Amino acid sequence: MSVRIHLPKELERLIKTESGHRCAIPTCKQYPVEIAHIISYAQVKEHKFSNLIALCPTCHTRYDNHEIDLKAMFIYKSNLAIINSRFTELELTLLENLNKKSPLPISGAMMWLFQRLVFEDIIMIVSESGIEFSDDFGDIESHLWVELTAKGNNVVSRWLEGKPVDE
Repeated sequence: MSVRIHLPKELERLIKTESGHRCAIPTCKQYPVEIAHIISYAQVKEHKFSNLIALCPTCHTRYDNHEIDLKAMFIYKSNLAIINSRFTELELTLLENLNKKSPLPISGAMMWLFQRLVFEDIIMIVSESGIEFSDDFGDIESHLWVELTAKGNNVVSRWLEGKPVDE
């Protein structure tokens, strides 16, 4: 009988931050989360970043009961790396919201935060708001309306459906 080595706290922290302390399955996103081995610890007998994923207790149980298959779990893990290295949390939040309702207004002064999404043809500016208002500092601000492009719709839907986003 082998003894299971305790998961180091630093590794647990890395896994949880990889998914924003939420379930790594994009249509779930529940919390709190548990650390799951993609290939069981009994088989690999080690804790390795590439084989660990954060799952809510429900999804963890579903995975253990084979309701979620191994290939899907590897796709979820792969997508985390792609999405996290490609987009900021703010960009991901915008993409999730655009998937629910489009177009959305963005402060013209904040558009620089989303320029990469425009340059990568993920979102596009569809109009400028004729409405201007004064903020707390007395500055006049306008809004730009943005929506997902066809490429953006594909990236977001593949991500939320748990399909590979890099195809």
